Amino acid sequence: MDRQYVGIDLHRRSATVHRMSADGEVLGVSRIAAQPLELMEAIDKAGPEPEVVMESTYGWYWAADVLSEMGARVHLAHALGNNWGNRRVKNDQRDAQDLAAMLRLGGCRRRGSPRRRCGSCANWSATDSA
Repeated sequence: MDRQYVGIDLHRRSATVHRMSADGEVLGVSRIAAQPLELMEAIDKAGPEPEVVMESTYGWYWAADVLSEMGARVHLAHALGNNWGNRRVKNDQRDAQDLAAMLRLGGCRRRGSPRRRCGSCANWSATDSA
């Protein structure tokens, strides 16, 4: 199985998960409760070591820890760095899709700790100390 790219639009009570292949084919979209078990089940469909991106908004810490423990390579996108203003449609599904596409196309540059909040994306590891 090829590596999958996953965009997550995470909110306090729900999350939208968008999976795509390396060539941009949509592999699945799901809306889940923002709970660890539901997130694990949704990400498990992405296979081993998926590339995952989500906005670093309120409550992302637990999700990043769960994803890292599952072997996912987690990237955080700064909410202000995503140019959502030029879109005609703004909803959770489009946000998750655009995050996955941005990661797949290399728009998420690896940075140090996401707590620095610089650049459009940062790499997160549960073992990072910052």
